[in-house]
Amino acid sequence: MMHNVHPTAIIEPGASLAEGVTVGPYSIITSHARIGAGSRIGSHCVVGEADHGPLVIEAGANIRSHSVIYSGSTFGAELETGHRVTLREQLTVGRNFRVGTLCDLQGHAQIGDFVRLHSNVHIGQKSTIGNFVWIFPYTVLTNDPHPPSDGCTQGPAVGDCAVIGTMVTVLPAVRIGHDALVAAGSTVTRDVAPERVVMGTPAKDALSIRDVKCQEGLLTQPYPWWNHFRRGYPQTVEFTAEGPRYHAEEAASAGGSVS
Repeated sequence: MMHNVHPTAIIEPGASLAEGVTVGPYSIITSHARIGAGSRIGSHCVVGEADHGPLVIEAGANIRSHSVIYSGSTFGAELETGHRVTLREQLTVGRNFRVGTLCDLQGHAQIGDFVRLHSNVHIGQKSTIGNFVWIFPYTVLTNDPHPPSDGCTQGPAVGDCAVIGTMVTVLPAVRIGHDALVAAGSTVTRDVAPERVVMGTPAKDALSIRDVKCQEGLLTQPYPWWNHFRRGYPQTVEFTAEGPRYHAEEAASAGGSVS
């Protein structure tokens, strides 16, 4: 089995690296890690930190330098991180997850397929994020209604295709509906209905996403965003009038699996 492992990297006994995995300088792959075919690990990464059980990263991952991924999580094919990302234990994440530089995911969360997190996003424990969600920089999903406390944490839930703008705070247990839009700088203290725009602190319902106008006049209808934005999605994704669709079996076959 062919790998490309830098001589300064440490591969612990028991680690599993599928065909074509690349590991950069000074990275550590612990015994908990199972890395899928064709994955690339940058320099100074730790993959499989601590002792929370197996870490499964499916084929085609691109993990950039100084990232730390804890054991005890599962990531679908085509995971892509920025630099200095922290992904804690007990994350269950779908395929084609892109997480930006300096993001901090505190674990014990469910994340769907084709999710995009820009830089400096914090996701608290017990959060649930659907498919095709966009979350922009410096946004925080909180989970503790009485910080600091034990025993009453409640993560937010974000529906499919929702968009959360930059510098947003989402409070514990809030539900954001599918295709909703949270305006930049908002504090979301209560549930957001599907296909609605909310803004402000506290965030208040403003209008339907379908009534949003493009200030530059370049887009006939900015939302739902999938009507005009397709960049970065694989060919297995089909964009229909009802929203993005993909065949899970076909996507899994295209991505491969760890050996």
